[in-house]
Amino acid sequence: MKLLIIIVAKEDASKVTTGLIKEKYSVTKLATTGGFLMSGNTTLLVGTSDDKVDHVIEVVKHYSKTRKKFVPNSIPNEIGVFASYPIEVQVGGATIFVVNIEQLIKV
Repeated sequence: MKLLIIIVAKEDASKVTTGLIKEKYSVTKLATTGGFLMSGNTTLLVGTSDDKVDHVIEVVKHYSKTRKKFVPNSIPNEIGVFASYPIEVQVGGATIFVVNIEQLIKV
């Protein structure tokens, strides 16, 4: 048995969750914050058998997309004043942790 801890951007959370449920996976959804931009994201917990891990990952890949975003970047100039220049960063996608578990019990 495996536990997949899936962290996705909040923009993709509903699509990923719906896609996993459509494929008959049980999903627990947690609202979380963190990452590079300290932005809102969602952590999904999915317990499944070893042979279905790759399928769960494929579903997540299908529904979670990366996107580009401009964020402020403060740079000090020669007189100590910070000037803000936007820089483009890649956000979104998913981070997936696959953890061995001894049991999955539903009561």
